[in-house]
Amino acid sequence: MSDILENVTNICELFENQEILKHFTKEELAELSHEKKIISYKKGDLIIEEGATPKGIYYLDKGTAKMFKLGFNGKEQILRFIKSGDIIGYRSILSKQPYGASATAMEDTEACFIPEKFFLKVLEHHPKLAFDILRRISEDLGESAQTITFLAQKTVRERLAEVLLLLEKKLGNDKDGFIKISLTREEMANLIGTATESAIRLISEFKADHLIEVEGRKIKILDHQKLVKLGHVN
Repeated sequence: MSDILENVTNICELFENQEILKHFTKEELAELSHEKKIISYKKGDLIIEEGATPKGIYYLDKGTAKMFKLGFNGKEQILRFIKSGDIIGYRSILSKQPYGASATAMEDTEACFIPEKFFLKVLEHHPKLAFDILRRISEDLGESAQTITFLAQKTVRERLAEVLLLLEKKLGNDKDGFIKISLTREEMANLIGTATESAIRLISEFKADHLIEVEGRKIKILDHQKLVKLGHVN
C-alpha cells in the first residue's frame, strides 16, 4: 500500500505561498482564511463518512486513520490506512461523487481541511500536485485490482503474512521495532478477510513459529524473509 501523494510538500503550506495566493481574488483570500482550518480528532472520531457529499480535502498533519466500507451486515471492511502526509477525499472531489468510504482516526490525529473550490484552483496552477493526484488515482486502481487478487487467490495464512509486511512498509516501526499501529484482532481479521477467531489463531501460530513478536495489540516482525516467502510477496 503506497503512500498518498508521497513527496509532495504539505498541501496546507501551498496556501501560504505567495505564488499560489496571487491567483486568488481578495474575496477568495478572505473566504479561504475563514474556511481553511486545522481539525483535531480523538481515536474513533469520524473524519469523512461513506455516502456523504464531499466539501473539501483533508491533509493528515499528525496521526493515523483507517479507510473502510460497511458491508450489508454492518461489518467493517478496512481498505487502507492513512498516515501523516496523506490526503483524504480528493478522488470524490475530482469525480464529483459522494465519499466511497469512511475514515476514522486510530489515535489523536490532526488534519488540515481545504474547501473544494480552493483545492481545485490550486490544481490548475500547480502542475506537480496535479500530476501526483493523477499518479495516486492510478495507484488506487492498481491497489483495488491487487486486493481482489489478494483475497481470491491466497490462503488466509498467506494474506496475514503479506498484510504484516505491507503495514510495516506503509506505517513504519516505533523505536522498539513494533509496527506503528494498534489493531484489534477484529480489525486484523477484516484486513485479511477472515473470522476473528481465525485471525487470533493465526497470530498465535506466527508467534509460536517466531515469525512475529506480540505485545498486546502491537506486532513486531522477527523474520522478514520467512514472511516474504510465506506470503509469496514479490
